[in-house]
Amino acid sequence: MRKERKIKMKGRISRIGSYAIASSIRDRHQQPCITCTTFNILAPIYKRVNQKQDQNCRESDYRPYWLTRNHRILDWLLYERSSIICLQEFWVGNEELVNLYEKRLGDAGYITFKLGRPNNRGDGLLTAVHKDYFRVLKYRELPFNDYGDRVAQLLHVELAFPVSQRRNDDIRQEILIVNTHLLFPHDSSLCLVRLHQVYRILQYVESYQKEHKLKPMPIILCGDWNGSKRGHVYKFLRSQGFVSSYDTAHQYADADAHKWISHRNHRGNICGVDFIWLLNPNTYRKLLKTSWSEAVFGMFKYLLRRASLTENDAFAFLKADSHDNYITYSGFCEALRQLNLIGRCHGLSIEETKELWVQADIDGNGLLDYIEFQQRIWNPPVSEQKDVNGNEIRNDGSNGNQEQTIGFSVKNAVLFPPEVEKGRWPEDYSLSDHARLTVVFSPIRMPCSKSIS
Repeated sequence: MRKERKIKMKGRISRIGSYAIASSIRDRHQQPCITCTTFNILAPIYKRVNQKQDQNCRESDYRPYWLTRNHRILDWLLYERSSIICLQEFWVGNEELVNLYEKRLGDAGYITFKLGRPNNRGDGLLTAVHKDYFRVLKYRELPFNDYGDRVAQLLHVELAFPVSQRRNDDIRQEILIVNTHLLFPHDSSLCLVRLHQVYRILQYVESYQKEHKLKPMPIILCGDWNGSKRGHVYKFLRSQGFVSSYDTAHQYADADAHKWISHRNHRGNICGVDFIWLLNPNTYRKLLKTSWSEAVFGMFKYLLRRASLTENDAFAFLKADSHDNYITYSGFCEALRQLNLIGRCHGLSIEETKELWVQADIDGNGLLDYIEFQQRIWNPPVSEQKDVNGNEIRNDGSNGNQEQTIGFSVKNAVLFPPEVEKGRWPEDYSLSDHARLTVVFSPIRMPCSKSIS
């Protein structure tokens, strides 16, 4: 039975492995494809062994265990040969393991970049790009310097092969790649930290583009986001025009939150938390600050409703002791404090709180009336965001005179082990407590767009 299962799994993954060899696979326009894999490989310092007998026993204490498992992980990664590999919970604190990955990936043609979490956490990130597919233009590191000691990596790369066969075609072929691992929400108050972390990433990407005077280009965000499709992080990224590549490939809607999983956490819960996000350069984007405010207001409303407050009750709660029919800034701040959104080391800053107030105070009179409360907090307008396969995406009505660049269509996406694609976690899977996600992208020509407010 085990042998039969192994053959079946290898056949499944070989279909993606064949896609990963870009030189031999081309799309209908005869363009080579690229592939991207994200995988939380479960650092040995966190992997429990003999869990029923000793909760404190870790794989890091048993060299044969972690060495064998990581060789198996590398075997699969090198068999699959993705153009981009993004790993989380990479054990940067162990020199032998770091050398193992750098040696085997380097011998296979990859350029690797590692980044440890601050405060001697022991684990971090590793991003590898294959020299056959990319030329690395810049590499940047982003420490969040926050409660969770989390980090992100940014790679600015250029495709090593031409997208267009036309002569005298100087179409830009650059991509931004981000790898990260967000904080695990041990309690609901930490959901704001994760939202902050994503905001920091998008701010950094935006400032990097402005600093280097870059025009719109594809942005690929990879990692363990420690939150599902129902969460605030997912909605925040969708509001910025990003699409989940796996959901796009399988034509799942935003509401399809239980179609697949990618993680069984230390509590035994299963959920889908690993994503490869894509933002194409022809996608209109809201101002980042606007999306951020909407995301925080969405969290605000969620907490009010979780407290079983109706719309009228919520307005009264924000009014606090005011006898008039409006909300004051002090009442607004007190409500945020009671909901643990401010007043903590990982809460909103004074500047962010003031900016929220400015966004909510539509007429600028220093007070929030009931209509402003409805429009900004309780029933904000919903902007349309759909996937790259095209159900209603807001584009610029392209014409032949617009500047062209490359983008990507999602050709395929696979989770491994295959059971997780049906929402089941296989008991005999031991590589990690996360599934591996691989996406196949087909480069396409498309016009640039501009941000919108």
